[in-house]
Amino acid sequence: MTESATTPTRLVDGVELPAAGTWKVDPGHAEVGFMGRHFMLTKVRGRFTGVDATVRIGERPEDSRVTAVIDMASVESGDRTRDDHLRSGDFFDAEKHPQAVFESTSVTWNGKSGTLDGNLTIKGVTHPVSLDVDYLGYARDPWGGDRTVFSASGKINREDWGLTWNMALETGGILVSKEIELSLEIEAVREV
Repeated sequence: MTESATTPTRLVDGVELPAAGTWKVDPGHAEVGFMGRHFMLTKVRGRFTGVDATVRIGERPEDSRVTAVIDMASVESGDRTRDDHLRSGDFFDAEKHPQAVFESTSVTWNGKSGTLDGNLTIKGVTHPVSLDVDYLGYARDPWGGDRTVFSASGKINREDWGLTWNMALETGGILVSKEIELSLEIEAVREV
């Protein structure tokens, strides 16, 4: 057995990182969030509670891969009317397109930080996305499970995925920003 098969972390170039293997994201401890602007001023945040994701950490960090499926009907922004609008054909069209999918294509890594590039598919439209990722650490839960924690962020233009609904403002500008900030806080459990 290799050391990474028996211990939850390992040293890579003198930096403690998670052991190679498969880590399943715990949806109860995952925040897949987004933030846009309303009236081009107010920050409006939302999140998806339905997340099924797997992190496969390679022996070399750059060989790692991530796959994620997001339940688009699970969107929550703190306002039921807005959530229903986000689920509608104006935005996610969750009835016809119930899932968004992210599949990584490459990882670059330096110390405890890196960049995760991949393809994001929303409403049947696929575009590349780049996320800045930080490894935050490791913990053993009270039931003996090994957990690893990552934080990630990035920006996208929602119109690239056909999410173009908007309204012009009388004073100029638009009601909903095109640029959306993505933020992820991920806790993953090591699969044995």
